[in-house]
Amino acid sequence: MAGIERSYLFVPGNRPDRFAKAFAAGADAVIIDLEDAVPPAQKKEARTAAATWLAQGTATLVRLNDVTTSWFRDDLEICGLPAVAGVVLPKAERVENLAFVREKVNPAAQILPLIETARGFSNALAIARSPGVQRVIFGEIDFQLDLGIKGSGEELLFFRSQLVLVSRLAGIQPPVAGINAAIDDLDSLRADTLRSRLLGFGAKLLIHPKQISVVHECFRPSAKEIAWAKQVVDAAAASQGAAVSMNGQLVDRPIIAQAHSILAEAEQRSLTTEP
Repeated sequence: MAGIERSYLFVPGNRPDRFAKAFAAGADAVIIDLEDAVPPAQKKEARTAAATWLAQGTATLVRLNDVTTSWFRDDLEICGLPAVAGVVLPKAERVENLAFVREKVNPAAQILPLIETARGFSNALAIARSPGVQRVIFGEIDFQLDLGIKGSGEELLFFRSQLVLVSRLAGIQPPVAGINAAIDDLDSLRADTLRSRLLGFGAKLLIHPKQISVVHECFRPSAKEIAWAKQVVDAAAASQGAAVSMNGQLVDRPIIAQAHSILAEAEQRSLTTEP
């Protein structure tokens, strides 16, 4: 898995024939899903398939069934395996539940709580500050259902921005945006992902390999951003760090810091030479 993931690809736990394909698809991380993708009659089968895969040693994330279900404790049992790199906890609402999960899982595993209810959102800062939490995920569809929200655009703007703020206050990685259910609508996926990045999100949940390249493209500096950042850095060097005007724009310390951040991210993604 990548150091800071941009893409988290779900693969249904009851489809072990797809596990290897999911890992070969190029996502930064793969989540074996024991929850929404698996019908009740196949929960045990999916858990067994996940355990068999994890025994092979490939670093994998696992989404459990939520704590109120009869499957939760059995799901949690397999999360002590060394290959479990992280546990995705759906409908995370209470820090006590996260502490219980932390005690049971592989000590090296990160916890990624899904904020997808009103109660979970109201406790988001405490959840984000819980030991072992790497980042929070916005379960947008379930959240809309819980609150009776009918749209996924500006209707969720406040909640998205609050999760970005919460993550910053907790000192964890930027939050992860929810799925786009329309697999073939890549234009909508691109628009949603770019909006998420502008708001401060750092990654997105995916449900199909064809979504990976679009998301990776969106979560990296564009050629235009890189060119601007290089201009800023050059202008700052020429002025020896003093505030200066560049193409009618003031270039001062915050702008210079932003430019350096863009170039550092581009270098990290090995993108500075891309057209």
